[in-house]
Amino acid sequence: MRTVRAVIMLSCLSGLSDKAAIAQGLEGQASTDHASSDWAAEIERVFIRSEDCKQCHVRHYEEWKGAREQTPDLKTFGRVDAALLHGMSLESPVFRTVLGLWKQTNPTPDEQRACLSCHVPSVTIFPQHAERIVASVLAGKPSVEGIGCAACHLMNGIVRSESSHPSFNVQPGKTLYGPYPNPEENLVHQAAQSDQFREVSFCASCHFDKVKDVGQKDLPGEILQGTVCQDCHMEPSTGSSTSRRGAMTRPIGRHWFRGVVVSGTMLKNRNVQAEWMPRIDIGVTKSDAIVEGIGAVKVGSLPHSFPDGDPVLKQFFLTLTVKDVKGRTLAEETKQFGSSYEKILRGPIPDPFVKGGTTRKVPFALTLPAGAVASSIEAVLTYSLIPMPTPELQQTYLDSLATDVEREEAKKIIREYTQRHFLTYRVTSLS
Repeated sequence: MRTVRAVIMLSCLSGLSDKAAIAQGLEGQASTDHASSDWAAEIERVFIRSEDCKQCHVRHYEEWKGAREQTPDLKTFGRVDAALLHGMSLESPVFRTVLGLWKQTNPTPDEQRACLSCHVPSVTIFPQHAERIVASVLAGKPSVEGIGCAACHLMNGIVRSESSHPSFNVQPGKTLYGPYPNPEENLVHQAAQSDQFREVSFCASCHFDKVKDVGQKDLPGEILQGTVCQDCHMEPSTGSSTSRRGAMTRPIGRHWFRGVVVSGTMLKNRNVQAEWMPRIDIGVTKSDAIVEGIGAVKVGSLPHSFPDGDPVLKQFFLTLTVKDVKGRTLAEETKQFGSSYEKILRGPIPDPFVKGGTTRKVPFALTLPAGAVASSIEAVLTYSLIPMPTPELQQTYLDSLATDVEREEAKKIIREYTQRHFLTYRVTSLS
């Protein structure tokens, strides 16, 4: 659950061209009759919709929404280069499916709010509406924005902890925050600089498995010394952040937050690739009947996990196969790492199997058929983006959907996102 520094009486924007309104206080001042109040409008008086920002920031809006890249993947799943757009954080059928499966495991209200705090940061200010947000997402018609302009630009400050990843502070009010030390005056909203917009911690507050030491301001390591997430994932250019006016020489970043989730789409820098991708070493001993040892999965000094930005759902599979001299399989075992739907956000979040700057040691012992002679052992590391639900869980979720069209779409998403993708392999001779 994100730590939020709540302001008792909140000033907020009611629209870009309207007068400022006074938001109700969070402690007992919010609407007491939620059944009859317009809860979505209550949220949007603080977290104004991005369509309002579009009036001046049209370029960033179109990038955030994916309007400039209408690829088949984007139209179908809300993703660019197989990475989900922040602008689709609630609208994507992928999120709806994963949330629907997880919802069948009866998460508590606190667990739901912990999940939503990244997908829709406004829940940290309006926790009383978490269940309504979930219901609107599962109905396929989100009533509020997820990660919109206000969700990021009302953030001002990070809560750092030695025992966990950093958490963001939301400061709802008239002021919108950004990276500029000297924001230009305008008649629409107040603006101020927040140092977190140029820190790793800003992204790591949700993508918290991405760095080796999330307490660092930037990424350590020789290859990317001084680099922050935004340098790569918000393609830098020079110009104005508005379509109306503004300095044309400022450094600005694109707002589609490009990412990759398949190893075939990599950075062009070969040195970065060499450090980014995991590697496997196999230490093995062999007897007449058993092949045993340690599979060591390593990621280099670059403190960035691969693949994908999600720190909770990913599954990793280490498959060890013993073969004879003719390449025939004698014994095989697959070890899976990752949380099931029943365990997601219940208790401490474990470190991902693949994490920058670390080595994960996996013991194994494979029993050979009688009389078989092992010649080699092969280790293959693969991953999937979401857990495979049990047949019972999947059927329960499918039964909760209203139409056959929805059920077929959900089955397609489950099938595609649980597919295993290749990462790396190693073969060691036993002769």
